[in-house]
Amino acid sequence: MTDTLYPGASELEGRAIREIVAVAMDAPAAANSGHSGTAMALAPLGVMLYSRLLRHDPTNAQWPDRDRFILSCGHASILQYGLAHTFGYDVSVDDLRQFRQAHSRTPGHPENGVTPTVEVTTGPLGQGVANGVGMALAERVLRAQFGDDLVSHRTWVIAGDGCLEEGVSHEAASLAGSLGLDRLTIFYDDNHITIDGPTELALRDDTAARFRAYGWQVIEVGERANDLNALEVAAREAMGDTTRPSLIIVRSHIGFPAREMMDRREAHGNPFSAPVITAAKAALGVKDEPFSFDDALPGALVTSLEYQRGERAAWESRVLEAGERGARLLEQLATNGAAKALGEAELFPPGSAVATRKALQRAMDTFAPLTPGLTAGSADLTDNTGVILKGGDPNGVGAPGGRQIHYGIREFAMSAILVGQALHGGVRPIGSTFFVFSDYAKPALRLAALSHAPALFVYTHDSVGVGEDGPTHQPVEHLMALRAVPRLHVVRPSDANETVELVRDLLRDPQMAPTALVLSRQDVDVFEESERLASLNGAPRGGYVVREDAAARFSLVASGSEVALCLRASNELARRGVATRVVALPCWRCFDEQSTDYREAVLRRDVPSVSIEAGATLGWYRYVDHAIGIDTFGMSAPGKFVFEYLGIVPETVVNYVVERLEESA
Repeated sequence: MTDTLYPGASELEGRAIREIVAVAMDAPAAANSGHSGTAMALAPLGVMLYSRLLRHDPTNAQWPDRDRFILSCGHASILQYGLAHTFGYDVSVDDLRQFRQAHSRTPGHPENGVTPTVEVTTGPLGQGVANGVGMALAERVLRAQFGDDLVSHRTWVIAGDGCLEEGVSHEAASLAGSLGLDRLTIFYDDNHITIDGPTELALRDDTAARFRAYGWQVIEVGERANDLNALEVAAREAMGDTTRPSLIIVRSHIGFPAREMMDRREAHGNPFSAPVITAAKAALGVKDEPFSFDDALPGALVTSLEYQRGERAAWESRVLEAGERGARLLEQLATNGAAKALGEAELFPPGSAVATRKALQRAMDTFAPLTPGLTAGSADLTDNTGVILKGGDPNGVGAPGGRQIHYGIREFAMSAILVGQALHGGVRPIGSTFFVFSDYAKPALRLAALSHAPALFVYTHDSVGVGEDGPTHQPVEHLMALRAVPRLHVVRPSDANETVELVRDLLRDPQMAPTALVLSRQDVDVFEESERLASLNGAPRGGYVVREDAAARFSLVASGSEVALCLRASNELARRGVATRVVALPCWRCFDEQSTDYREAVLRRDVPSVSIEAGATLGWYRYVDHAIGIDTFGMSAPGKFVFEYLGIVPETVVNYVVERLEESA
């Protein structure tokens, strides 16, 4: 019998859709918070994907060659949770009842690692689109590396009007079209409604024409959001194009089948009233009871996934039959593409002066060939930032396995794409740009930290030492802005050798934290041997004593290139008969994770202290008595002049210490 609400749905699919639509009303109503309308309208699409197309197995949720599904419009999270429960994943009715409650497995927006089926953390609109590009890119690199018998899956994304209004989706879609990422399909839920009202208030784009211009296949389904057969035909047409990504435009009606709320802005973010829910459930033909589920349905749906589960079993057999190649794939997936063993890079000679960004290139030259999962690139600054993979092909249609990624001038998309690659597994992504442009990337850095994505964000030209480019390109507040992000490791190495050694450690760490590596444009003094040994042992701990003196009357503290300034200041103070100690804090978060005894031994707060850093002083008073820094914008002038004009020189430290000692005397 034909399903009058959801044409083409099988009996099982119809039951699944109705349960999901019902819980999309019940859960927000119980929480008095949440978004019902979009989840209701997209339930047929979600069920079609999970039932007919998605390579997945609820009995093995982390099967490596599964298809990836991303709900970029993460406010509709109850859709994903309902799909997960109904299709037999480990999401219980009690979990659904706890929607948006403290410590639940069904948070307000999808969070990676919290709920089965959630591949990336979404919610801030548009980033899920870019995450999807990253996942498709990771799949392609791994497929070229290991063969399509071992790696052959697709990435599916559902995005809404808000996702496609956000600039990050434009950046990512343009790159995906340029790269020809053919195993990427985005469903655009064109429901014409935003929080403020009809999309036409602010959006009159020809989305189809825009994506065709990006190089995408565009399939327009029209008013058939409830027709599972029409949705499947469109999806299979997308799968048949092996040269480019696909956008499927679906005109849905938010809130369907709740007639009182359908196509209204209130359906976006307001829980539905009890009378509206009652009427909608009558239209659905389901019980007018909250959280009413058929206990037999998940098992029946799992059984119906015979083909998909067979795909998983066949893949496992192929991995075993592949022998050493299969073992390498499994190891690379398990270690997030980390290096298994790394040698030693040639050291920079003591007393020389080398920009830490140039040291990064030496690390790349030495360690990249030994890191099987490495992808590296920049936002159009590859030569400037030191992320050139020598002999590596640029990724593209003609080189699908190329590990050199040219992201173009798209800092935000690049960063969100790194997150997608990192959470896909099997790759160790590095992306780079000038430090001042971390402002463009900040939202993606935040989600990287929130989702524990093992990505390395490289930022060079880290201070007013940029010079003539002026205050528009001279970072001042950026270090403190990134240090404020929970879980993000912000690392500013003290010299060239420390840079190389820290990069080596990052590449071989299977559980690398999301890391921002902040490097200098200007040359920095290379440590003497005793200082290098202190760095070797202490830099991975985030802070260490570079130079100790039991009779020290002052501690001089810094990060990055300013550690060399402290050493010079220490030498001058010693010439004047003032003993000092020098401390480096390359990573505050790493240092804060050390034991109290270690931190106290490094800082020795019983000794007066002063810090110097070519950036904002905010935050330094956690570690020192006084902070010297830059709490204003820079200026357009040669870098040496700017440092001198703003007081980021050894003499400033020397004068401060002398004045304080004279005052205390």
